[in-house]
Amino acid sequence: MASPDRTSVNEKASVSLDEEKGVATPPEREIDLANNVQARIQNPLHGISRAKLVKNVEQFAKEQGLEDKVELFTKGALIAQNPGDFESMPELSEEEKEVIRRETTHRWSQSRDLYLTIVICSLAAAVQGWDQTGSNGANLSFPQEFGLRGADGVVLPNQDRNDWIIGLINAGVIGQGLAQTWEQLFVCRLLLGLGMGPKATTSPVFASENVPANIRGGLVMSWQLWTAFGIMLGFSANLIFQGVGDIAWRLEIGSAFLPAVPLTIGIYFCPESPRWLMKKGRYADAFKSFVRLRNSELQAARDMYYVHCQLVEEFKVMKGSSYIGRFVELFTIPRIGRATLASWVVMIAQQMCGINIIAFYSSSIFVEAGYSQRGGLVGFLGFRYGQLALCLPCGLGKPFSVLLLKDRSSLTFQTIDTFGRRNLLLFTFPNMAWTLLAAGFCFYIPTDNSARIPLIAFFVFLFGAFYSPGEGPVPYPYSAEVFPLTHREMGMSWAVATCFFWASVLSLTFPRMLSALGSTGSFGFYAGLNVCALVMIFFLMPETKQRTLEELDYVFAVPMSKHASYQLRTFLPYWIKRWVLFDRNAKLEPLYNFDEVESHTQRL
Repeated sequence: MASPDRTSVNEKASVSLDEEKGVATPPEREIDLANNVQARIQNPLHGISRAKLVKNVEQFAKEQGLEDKVELFTKGALIAQNPGDFESMPELSEEEKEVIRRETTHRWSQSRDLYLTIVICSLAAAVQGWDQTGSNGANLSFPQEFGLRGADGVVLPNQDRNDWIIGLINAGVIGQGLAQTWEQLFVCRLLLGLGMGPKATTSPVFASENVPANIRGGLVMSWQLWTAFGIMLGFSANLIFQGVGDIAWRLEIGSAFLPAVPLTIGIYFCPESPRWLMKKGRYADAFKSFVRLRNSELQAARDMYYVHCQLVEEFKVMKGSSYIGRFVELFTIPRIGRATLASWVVMIAQQMCGINIIAFYSSSIFVEAGYSQRGGLVGFLGFRYGQLALCLPCGLGKPFSVLLLKDRSSLTFQTIDTFGRRNLLLFTFPNMAWTLLAAGFCFYIPTDNSARIPLIAFFVFLFGAFYSPGEGPVPYPYSAEVFPLTHREMGMSWAVATCFFWASVLSLTFPRMLSALGSTGSFGFYAGLNVCALVMIFFLMPETKQRTLEELDYVFAVPMSKHASYQLRTFLPYWIKRWVLFDRNAKLEPLYNFDEVESHTQRL
């Protein structure tokens, strides 16, 4: 049986020679992007001699019409090849070295246009959050408006059918507020979905492609912070309009258009994704975008040349020349297939955890628990305020505190880029499972017992506390970063379609499930799904923290069987020894080999 070295790495037998200097250089290694069995992570510039690298840069600049930037790109390529050795590079001035140093010492000090991009993408998240809460509050009154539910809890003869209709409507802004029948409302929700889908697909991808790797988690995950912020504003609007009479539900779901106005205007002032421009062959425009998104032209040249070299390698393996071809390759090319599987797992887990039964039907659940309609809205507003506060330690609020306060002292904001995406989920899913189960069992408490309502609210709030730093912020940025540039739009579209499809299934089935199983059975069902999602994440979701988008090609080239085997046979025994048996001498053998690459993030 061939060793992993022979199956994944082809080493040149002879040592290459720098013709100009007569100095031997290390042999180049070629990592198979389809099957990186050895789990070796490689810099695409590794092993290239200095003279050859300079020659390649000159050819690159000539081909892309950037001849006037040859010296700048040469410096950038040298830094990209050896990020840790920039201090000893005679080509760099002291001012240029200071710019590179600040990536470590002032990593949140970024360009204005980069933060503008993140703010605009965050507004897109706020639109989504506000719309979710509009339907939540409207669920208390629009069923009665359209004869789908009896007043004061009266059960209608066709209630089973009506439960499915209510779920169907919630599965789809201004037009919603003007609807005169439930059929019109459903069509408006459907049209809304046609707009929300592309927005949710492109916004995280757009942000992840523009942000440096060392702060990508914190910045891109502002999506969840601002989704929570939009939800909070939406519930505030629900409370404001709740007492205005029969038109309350119309104002509640129609008010979601407000954050869409600055979003529509602001997007025209953002730079285009330089990676997308490079994919289209528009390198001159890509460099202009990189310059706007970085603090110096040197950083822009370094990142652009690094991305170019990885694109060359990607196109050798992944040649999705057509829309249908790229979709098929999501499942046929091993490296992309593993990313597709991982993004599918993290997206469907967001629906399996049960958060959207709270998002869409929390007011109904609180009313069933014994709250008044207004009390149900107030209760869930508190739930969302808690979620918003708990989003901040995950790295979501740091960029905005930097803009306002210039404060670099808080390490809690770095959680998502230090603790990692995968570890956050492995920690929070077991806790979401037991809190949902506990909330469900609290419905067994007699209605005349004063502890019933506070306990149900407590466990629902606790569930939200565990959701906020884990499955809340992780899925969208994780899915946006795992695919190669050649298939990123297609892959993210598939991931978002997965999330929205199962969100529709959930919202469609939950009213009927609540009627058939009751609150205890429904909560218990989703507690079980949390356990299933935990197992899927443990075996099928690789870690991506502090890796550049290009280096992730090699992470996802590792066969999933090797990844799953490592989790079962290496990581799980280590975790039991270290955290169950408290063996401080337990050692964890790493899965990935980073010997041949030093990411920019490893210097932090």
